[in-house]
Amino acid sequence: MAIKATIYKAQLQIADMDRNVYADHSVTIARHPSETDERMMIRLLAFALNVPADDKQGQLEFAKDLWDVDEPALWHKDYTDAIQHWIDVGQPDDKRLMRAAGRAERVTVISFSSSTPVWWKGIETKLTRAANLVVWQIEAAQSQALARLAERGMQLQLTVQDGTVWMSTGTDSVEITPRRLTVGG
Repeated sequence: MAIKATIYKAQLQIADMDRNVYADHSVTIARHPSETDERMMIRLLAFALNVPADDKQGQLEFAKDLWDVDEPALWHKDYTDAIQHWIDVGQPDDKRLMRAAGRAERVTVISFSSSTPVWWKGIETKLTRAANLVVWQIEAAQSQALARLAERGMQLQLTVQDGTVWMSTGTDSVEITPRRLTVGG
């Protein structure tokens, strides 16, 4: 019998001053048995940093990337099912990213491993045609600190100002400074 996903729930209060997005979201996350707290929290961070201010053009949703190789970690589809924004976390290969760039209006990758510089150096030149791709790096120490906030039921506040992100639980807080690796997008 296959091991099932573990369900996590988060009440997320977002104050993103850089994008003028202020909202509360109730988020349910299905954590794949092979997924770590660190990766799951990066997916939650990706949701918070990319959720649109309203749902007039569709909604940002968690996808099934660990179950289905044709899906990202998150995607924003419009009401015609066209992919507006494809969001991957980790270190996807260049072929996956080029396919995503052809399918979606925008593609974002959030990499969080200490091996990110090696991964990026190996694929950077292969992605020059993907003008709609943006790659971000979260320092490993920051993503590991973020993982320590993971609980089955979470109350999280996320504040973004001048490119710096603070995620807190009320008793613990993590500062995250995403670093953009791409020039285009």
